[in-house]
Amino acid sequence: MKTFNIHETKTNLSSILANIEMTGETYLICRNGKPIAEIVPHKKKSRLKPDPFLSRIKITCDLTEPLTEEDWDV
Repeated sequence: MKTFNIHETKTNLSSILANIEMTGETYLICRNGKPIAEIVPHKKKSRLKPDPFLSRIKITCDLTEPLTEEDWDV
């Protein structure tokens, strides 16, 4: 992790972003030596990872079975 002060970050932002894009490195931005922000590479969410809430739902009926007249609430 590289550390920059705010002035260095403003001056070199384009090159910092290009470096993050190429290497995936993380940058820490400090004001008066105290950390205030972190620039990290963006990670796309996996569409194949199941949703934690939806994975708990269990369907116990046959959804392809046609409904009868009694099933319809009129």
